[in-house]
Amino acid sequence: MAIRFSIIIPLYNKASYIQKALESIVAQTYKEWECIIIDDGSTDESAAVARCCIQRYQAESKIRILSQPNKGVAAARNNGVKAAHNEYICFLDADDWWEDSFLQEMVCLIGTYPDAGLYATNYIYFKPGKTRVALNLHSGYINYPKAYLLGDAMPVCSSAVCIPRSIMDEMGGFPENITLGEDFLLWARVALFHPVAFCDKPLAYYNNAVPASIRATCNLHQPEHHMLFHLDIIENGIKKLENTQLQSTWYALLDKLRADGLIEFWQSDKYHDAAAVELAKVNWTQLPDKAKSPYKKPIWWLKVVRRMKQTGSYFMNLCYFSTNSD
Repeated sequence: MAIRFSIIIPLYNKASYIQKALESIVAQTYKEWECIIIDDGSTDESAAVARCCIQRYQAESKIRILSQPNKGVAAARNNGVKAAHNEYICFLDADDWWEDSFLQEMVCLIGTYPDAGLYATNYIYFKPGKTRVALNLHSGYINYPKAYLLGDAMPVCSSAVCIPRSIMDEMGGFPENITLGEDFLLWARVALFHPVAFCDKPLAYYNNAVPASIRATCNLHQPEHHMLFHLDIIENGIKKLENTQLQSTWYALLDKLRADGLIEFWQSDKYHDAAAVELAKVNWTQLPDKAKSPYKKPIWWLKVVRRMKQTGSYFMNLCYFSTNSD
């Protein structure tokens, strides 16, 4: 029986990008798929551009657009899954794209590792001056927390993933109260109790060249909506693990995520106290000096450095879009 995929695209104000995403889907060498676009209350021409693309590709029977009031990417993905007809679910962000063999390689991965709870491929981190292959991992089952600890990127990217629908149902989908890192919380929960199968071929493109004004990471999110303030969801699962070495690896990952990710919250006037609560959970003795050193510097100096980095990133993106515009 053929493996069939449902591809979910959450769409919010990405009119300039959705065509490339859809082109990469239509170009797939493996044709057993449907695509569901969830327009999450876009205020630009995103949905109109998508409809034009569907007509141009004559793909009305394979791609459909559903609309919802703006509820965020987690709700959009969850609603896409509810509308899906197939057993295997793939996600593609509207500003990312795939190589044309992505789904075919997923078929091979599923056939080789039928018991996995999550399937992922390597991906290209796309950014002006910093484009690179994200991961240095071998194909096969991976130790998710160890791969995250030792690498420079997430071992599972939301645009390079496939998950059985039964696992989505088991996990209850993406947490809709989280607006940044909702995908990590889902993949981590799956990886706690199910094998993660990985293909080392870079078959997806994670586009980090999108202007900051329409990126989810452009500003500090309120703690109640940021995954770093909800890592207890993962900790509750870690406590149930019987393998103590694996437990230690997971705890080390959470320590690293908190130390690396909370520095901007810690240096802000508004969220300093909330960050301090989370940082108090970190086992600092297990972290390298590189992770500790920012917290030893004056906050005013960290703010200056952050501003300089933001300015540099702004001008790099500005140069890229000026060079590549029609």
